[in-house]
Formats: sequence, C-alpha cells, structure tokens
Amino acid sequence: MSNFKLNESYILSNQDWTFPTNIAYGPGRLKEIGKICNNLDIKNPLIVTDKGSPKLPFVKNLQSYLANSNVKSDLFFDISPNPREDEVSVGCKKYKDGKHDSIIAIGGGSAMDGGKLICLTANNDVPLRDFEFELTPPKISKDNPFPKIITIPTTAGTGAETEITAMVTYLKEGMKFCMWHPDVRPSLALIDPELTIGLPSTLTAWTGADALIHAIEGYCVPGFNPMCDGAALEGLSLISKSLIKAVEEPKNILARGGMHVGSCLAGISFLKGLGNVHSISHMVGAEYNTHHGLTNAIVLPVVMKYNLPGMEEKVQRMSEAMQYKDHSVNAFIKNLEELLDRIKIPNSLGEIDVPEDCVGRIAEKAMKDQAYATNPKVASLADMKEMVLQSIKKAR
Repeated sequence: MSNFKLNESYILSNQDWTFPTNIAYGPGRLKEIGKICNNLDIKNPLIVTDKGSPKLPFVKNLQSYLANSNVKSDLFFDISPNPREDEVSVGCKKYKDGKHDSIIAIGGGSAMDGGKLICLTANNDVPLRDFEFELTPPKISKDNPFPKIITIPTTAGTGAETEITAMVTYLKEGMKFCMWHPDVRPSLALIDPELTIGLPSTLTAWTGADALIHAIEGYCVPGFNPMCDGAALEGLSLISKSLIKAVEEPKNILARGGMHVGSCLAGISFLKGLGNVHSISHMVGAEYNTHHGLTNAIVLPVVMKYNLPGMEEKVQRMSEAMQYKDHSVNAFIKNLEELLDRIKIPNSLGEIDVPEDCVGRIAEKAMKDQAYATNPKVASLADMKEMVLQSIKKAR
C-alpha cells in the first residue's frame, strides 16, 4: 500500500503519554498492572469484559498479575457485543455487592463501553438515561465520586480507551444512545499491542476498519479543533502503514503496534464528532446485533460518495496522510474500496443478513443519532433512506 515504514524504535519501545489522559504504551506492559493499581491506590477492582473473553489468556494473566501485587479482583463478563441497559444494571449490582473500589475494562469496544457505563451509575442513584449526551450532565457530589477506571484495549479499533463516552442499546426502542460524563475519563489507558496478537484476521480487519473510519469521519466533521485533526491525520498515516500487514501477518508486532497507536489517535480525533457511517451503523447494530466495525466498513463507501464531493482540501490531506498518489475525491474513494476488498469486507449489509424492509425505520432512527448531527452535510430523510438501501443492496 505504501513504501513508508513504521519507526521500529518507537513502536517497539515503552512510551508514556499524558494526552488526553495518562497512556502507557508498549509491548508487554500488561505485566505492570499490579504496580499501576498500587500507585493509584486501587485495592479491589471489578474486571469488566465481554462474554467471549473470560477464557482468553489476557484475562487470566491480568488476574494473576493483580494477585502478585496483592490486588483483589473479581470478573464481570455479561456484556454483549452491543452493550445493553439491563446488562449495565447487573454489572452495577455486582460492583456494589463485591464492595469494589474501581473498574478495569479489558477487551474490545463493548468491554470499554460496558466498564464506563457501570462507572456512571455504580456509586450513585442517578438513572443511566440521565447521562445521555444531549442532556446537561448530572451533578455528582465530590463526596461520592465515580469509580476510578483503567482501560485496556485488546483490539485496535474503537479507540474507546481514552474516551469519556459510551454507547448503550435500549431494547425497548431498538436504538443505541451515547452516554457520558466529563468526570469519567479513564485514570489510565494501558495499550499493549501483544494483547492483539491472538486476534483472528476477521476481527483484526473489522476493528481496524473501525479505527480508519473514526479518523476519516472525525477529520471531516466541521469545526476548528487542530488537536483532533492532527490526531486524525497521524492516525490515518499509522493505520495505512499497518492494517493490511496486521490482517495478513497476524503475529507482526510492528504492524500490531502501529494499529494500536493509530486506533488510539483515531479515537481521540472523534471528540469533534462522527458522521453518517456511524449514525447508520449504530442503528443497524442496535436492531440486528451486527459487529460495529464490520457494519461501519460496509457502509463507508456509500456515505463517502455522499459526503466527500466539495471537500477536496480535506480529501487531499487524508489521501496524503495515507500515502496515496492521486488525491482526487474519486481516487480516494476507490483506494478505500480497494483497501476494504483487500481485508475481505463483504460488499453489502445484505450479506450479513440485514433485510431491505428495515430501510425506512433505520433511516429515521439514524437521524436521531448524535453522529447524524455532526455529519459534514445535512442529509434529508430521502438521502438517508437511499444510503441505507444502497448499503444493504450493494455498498461497493
């Protein structure tokens, strides 16, 4: 894809950063978790992960490292790929019953979101719905603060490890909502690329495409936030050098490290907001429980064909960051489609069993999503229906 190479001495060595929260990066750094907990005065964390992870080595290793530093822990893993409000309630009960003092969220985006959602309501009686993104954040007493949370991503995708937002599915409405509070920023994000080595190539592709889309959509959101835009462009540069290698050479630690840092930067970039790839994907995921990154990846070309004409300057900068030669809008979209082909993303939502009869419903729900509000072009209901229909029939 490009002749530019990753800097080995940077990617393979330990790095500590403080923006936008404390970040500990480096291969093998999970081993430091006990010392990190001691430094943060964490004595009894609840480990939150997703349903597929309890038997994976990283959970056992985490508990072992904690025990070696005299840190008690318990495990909560009833989190779906698209976390639900009823699961959050069960997690809060487990937190209270176990008299826990903090949360360690380890896993993919669902584990990160699950951990943050439990944090929001574990120490107070405020209903989860009161933390909706559009509402004024509830006042939380300093005498009864949110639990400390450490985030440990095991996929290079969501970038949720530094975020203060989390998505939750409400079954009654069949919709996803964004929850947040400015005081729930993780105390530390621990980014260890060794944790992604065992990830299957399909999940590497799906989560990696998610990171790519965060950077693209975050960068395209209108407004002046040069820190987010810088993170987006550097994220795109790292992802373009790393994604195909991570999918095709799963044990390549350099590619895994490049993706992990690129994903983190892409997560920072969408503090500005996201766009209609996400607004559509959120609602498809809420109804059909599809994988978020995979859904995003399928929808991407359709929304790009709608959004990018007229955004030539931004397209040129993204194209340059990804080391492409032709920086026109059409060439950029074609290059993205070729990348999706290379990492074996299906050509339509129909291929992952999303039916055509949902078009109107998904389009209407997507227009209520937070990401719809920050899309660079205002799409009508007819536009949204057309994009959903194209995504289901033939996205590329």
